[in-house]
Amino acid sequence: MDAKTALARKLDLTHRPRRNRRTDWSRRLVRENVVTINDLIWPIFVVDGEKTQVPVASMPGVFRYSVDEAAKAVAHAASLGIPAIALFPYTDPDLRDPTGSEALNDQNLVCRACRAIREVAPDIGIVTDVALDPYTSHGHDGVMEGEHILNDETVHILVEQALNQARACADVIAPPT
Repeated sequence: MDAKTALARKLDLTHRPRRNRRTDWSRRLVRENVVTINDLIWPIFVVDGEKTQVPVASMPGVFRYSVDEAAKAVAHAASLGIPAIALFPYTDPDLRDPTGSEALNDQNLVCRACRAIREVAPDIGIVTDVALDPYTSHGHDGVMEGEHILNDETVHILVEQALNQARACADVIAPPT
C-alpha cells in the first residue's frame, strides 16, 4: 500500500487514545525529561578473587570486579558524583546448591562487597538484589520440587537473604520480580 492510500484509509476505532496537551499541567507532565548524574545507578558485577577484572563477554566494556577492585571502582564513581551502585554477583558454581544457601552466608560475595564499598565510599547508596538464581544449582529464582517452585519456602529464604544484605550495609534491597 502506498502512502496516499494509507492516508485515505479510515480506521474503524471507537476510541482514539492520545495525550491531551490542552492544559499547562498536562503539558508539563509529558514534556521531555533531563537526565543528570543524580539519576544514575551504576551496576557493579562482582566475582571472587583479588585484583581481578574479568570482561563480561556479552557486554563489551563491562567487567566483573573482585571485591577489592569493585571498591576502587566505586570510590571513583563516588568521586564523579554517582549517587548509587547496584551489586550483581557471579557465584562460583561450587557454592551453588538447590536451595541457594550461599545467599544466607554473611561472608558471601555480595556481603563482602557491601562492607568493602561502605569503607571506601560511605556516602554512596548500595543497592542489592534479592534473588536466588545466582546461588541455585538449577538457576531458578526459587526452591524447587521437581519442576515446581515452592513459593512459601522460597519467600522464607528471600526474607533471610534480604536481612543478610541489610546487615552487610546495603541501603536498598531490590525485591524479586
